[in-house]
Amino acid sequence: MNKLKIAVAGASGRMGRMLIETIQKADDAVLSGALDRADSPSIGTDAAAFLGAPSNVMIASGLADGLAGADVLIDFTRPEATLAHLAYCAAHGVKMVIGTTGFDQADKDAIAAAAQKTAIVFAPNMSVGVNVTMKLLELAAKSFSHGYDIEIVEAHHRHKVDAPSGTALKMGEVIAGALGRKLDDVAVYAREGVTGERDPSSIGFATIRGCDIVGDHTVLFAGIGERIEITHKSSSRATYAQGSLRAARFLRDRQTGLFNMQDVLGLS
Repeated sequence: MNKLKIAVAGASGRMGRMLIETIQKADDAVLSGALDRADSPSIGTDAAAFLGAPSNVMIASGLADGLAGADVLIDFTRPEATLAHLAYCAAHGVKMVIGTTGFDQADKDAIAAAAQKTAIVFAPNMSVGVNVTMKLLELAAKSFSHGYDIEIVEAHHRHKVDAPSGTALKMGEVIAGALGRKLDDVAVYAREGVTGERDPSSIGFATIRGCDIVGDHTVLFAGIGERIEITHKSSSRATYAQGSLRAARFLRDRQTGLFNMQDVLGLS
């Protein structure tokens, strides 16, 4: 079987470099392209130079150059950049693994529309562990549907620009769905001053930002006389990179369609 040709967006960033390192170590994949902002000082340099083993793939700002010959683009950038990449990929038959967060509903609709032209895995978190945790939360929510208050606490590094995290929001959506509710109707994102008693149907969110925290998520089910906490902690971005590569492999034989990590892992 031919090696899967993968391009990486945001190639000089923390996640981009972890993706490149993971691809370089894979037996069944090859780095085919690397993209970054036009003002990045890394433009024109070897995408894997930081590993001490050049890839002969130069970081480019132009989509035509960065995506030439690519089967799949893995994108963990910003919504505006991802949407520009999405339009190009849909027009040129390049598949996408999208780990970018912070999209609004119109952006998500654009991703769904593009999936009619190319195959896309779109998930707020590519970690295998996080996605198994989602299934555990679905089961827990159904079991703790009465008499338990639900709170979601997430922590990330100081550079993260959106809050709550996409993963925390997805956890809220999974829990709300299991309870027959819509997250928009029950989510509480901030508390200050005299808030009154807690609405027992609500799902609360708390956000922490600090230093180099990769990503921690805890869901608290607080009942009378007991608390159940389901927690996932990431100590390295490697888990996201490994999950992304797994998602890229999943797309190999798919031409169109919108998928998530539950599909990739057979948990749907």
